[in-house]
Amino acid sequence: MNILWLQASGCGGCTMSLLCAENPGVFDLLSGAGLRFLWHPALSTETGAEVRQLLARIETGETPLDILCVEGAIARGPRGTGRYQMLSGTGRSMLEWVQTLAPLAQQVVAVGSCAAFGGVTTAGGNPSDATGLQSDGAQAGGILPTGFKGRAGLPVINIAGCPTHPDWVTETLLLLAAGAMTATDLDGYARPRFFADHLVHHGCSKNEYYEYKASAQDLSQIGCMMEHLGCIGTQAVGDCNIRPWNGSGSCTRGGYPCINCTAPEFEEPRHTFTETPKVAGIPIGLPSDMPKAWFMALASLSKAATPDRISKNAISDRVTVPPTLRKPKT
Repeated sequence: MNILWLQASGCGGCTMSLLCAENPGVFDLLSGAGLRFLWHPALSTETGAEVRQLLARIETGETPLDILCVEGAIARGPRGTGRYQMLSGTGRSMLEWVQTLAPLAQQVVAVGSCAAFGGVTTAGGNPSDATGLQSDGAQAGGILPTGFKGRAGLPVINIAGCPTHPDWVTETLLLLAAGAMTATDLDGYARPRFFADHLVHHGCSKNEYYEYKASAQDLSQIGCMMEHLGCIGTQAVGDCNIRPWNGSGSCTRGGYPCINCTAPEFEEPRHTFTETPKVAGIPIGLPSDMPKAWFMALASLSKAATPDRISKNAISDRVTVPPTLRKPKT
């Protein structure tokens, strides 16, 4: 199967993340499944006239297009022309190219939250009038119609994340190559459910502190970051802590709060990312599926039962009180 990868308005971070795929690396993994890049602007050797000729062959149908991957949001400005971002040497905007190529592809994949929902590219007033492929934030409808489907019958597949996890990209592509992804495998935002059915909270190394509501007060402390430092891993979809980056890393494991980067409109939470908004001292955000009254009752009980070890370690940058040694019973 052929993959054409276009980079639109974004930082290129999802490609950088993809290159972190390990055991095997991304190229061995994809080629072993019969997937190959027709062209990738950062990874392919073809340039200039070679790329223009390739695009012409795809447009005429001479070269079939199995998977169109788009990284980055699509700039529609100024005034809907898309000319804020031109595909160099073609005289045509990225907006026009994606709208032309998407109906020719068997599958269309939005790589990262910018391509999926607009993401960080749309923040701060969105001066370039950027949007996602088939979603404008949480609203249906981007540069492609709400009812758009690739030739294989699926809507745009949104591999959200900022950046997206390399395994989410490779697993999606492998499932598409095997014909093993259907509409039921996508959630309400068209994100693959193999990662979107999990929460970032699952497998978090700070879960013991969360259970007792033993909270860090400053960054670098090892307690739970939900109460004071803006972490919303209990609401954010993703298996980041089940299969961490490079086998060991994630935002929360690195001491930074989860900012829910797989969700539409995460980029403008209306408060700083490292601050938990509160009303009368009570955090506004609640864990998914948890009624407020239940959470407050459980939190009170948990805090009252917090072991001294956990409460002291929570506000330290390392374990200062080790677990109590227990002698075997005779």
